[in-house]
Amino acid sequence: VAVSLLKSVWLWDADTGEVSKFCDRANTSEQYTTINWDPKGNLLAMGDSEGQLEVWDYLTQKKIRQVGGHTDRIDCLSWNGGNIISTGSRDQNILIRDLRTPDEEVMIFQGHRDEVCGLKWSPNGQQLASGGNDNKVCIWSLRKTEPEAKFSQHNSGVKAMCWSPHQQGLLLTGGGYTDKTIKVWNTLSMSLVNEVETESQVCNMVFSKNSNEFLSTHGRHGNEIIVWKYPELIKLTVIEGAQAHNGRVLYLDISPDGESVVTGSGDETLQFWRVFPSKK
Repeated sequence: VAVSLLKSVWLWDADTGEVSKFCDRANTSEQYTTINWDPKGNLLAMGDSEGQLEVWDYLTQKKIRQVGGHTDRIDCLSWNGGNIISTGSRDQNILIRDLRTPDEEVMIFQGHRDEVCGLKWSPNGQQLASGGNDNKVCIWSLRKTEPEAKFSQHNSGVKAMCWSPHQQGLLLTGGGYTDKTIKVWNTLSMSLVNEVETESQVCNMVFSKNSNEFLSTHGRHGNEIIVWKYPELIKLTVIEGAQAHNGRVLYLDISPDGESVVTGSGDETLQFWRVFPSKK
C-alpha cells in the first residue's frame, strides 16, 4: 500500500508489515496530493500541490517522468491500462497523457467549472467518469475532447465514484454533505437508473470484484463504512461508532485479490477490513 503524506510517499508491505519511505521532497515546497498504482503495480503515479505529475518505477525506485501542465494542485489520478494516465485538478481541467509519447503531447478535457475531485476509467478503458465541485458528473472518451454526457442531478461536490466490473456501463457516484446520495448511471444509455439516500457525506466507493456488492465510506456526520448489495441498494453491513474511524473516511482501496479493503482517514490511521468473499 502506498500512502502520500505531505512531501513523502511511504509503503506498507502486507507480507512483513514493514513501513518504508519510498521517496521524499524535503528540499521543495510542493506536497503530494494524490497517488495511484498502475494496474500491474509496477508504476506509481503521483500528483502534487503545484500541478506536477511524477511517475516512478517501483522496482528500480527511480523517477521515469515528471511533467507539468496543470496550473493548480492535482486532486485525482486514474490509469487506463499501463500507459495512459488522467489527472484532474483544481484548475478545472483534466489532462490525458500516454507514457509512450513525448511529454508535450497531451489531451485536455474541459467540462467542469470548478475543481475536478473525482476521476475513474471504466474497466474496459472506453469511458472516463469525472466528478467536480461544480456538482457535475461528466463522461468522456478518447475519441473527442468534449464530454459525451454531463449529469447535474447531484446537489454537492462529487468525489466518490466507481464502475461495476460485472456490468458494462454501470457507474456509481456519491455526493457530498448537502447531497448524501449514491446515484446509479447507465453510461450506455446515459441515464440515471437508481439512487439511494445515505444520510451522510459520501467520500469514496469501490465495487467488489468477487460479488455484486460495493462499499462506500462516509464523512459528516457518521464516518461510516457501509457494504451494499446491488442492485437492491440494501445495506448489508454498517461499521460506525467506536468500530469506525474518528474522522472522515476519505481514502479507500481494494486488495488485488478483491477480498480486503484499506481505509484511511484524518484520524491518521489505516484500517484493513476483510469484506468481500473469494471467487471460490
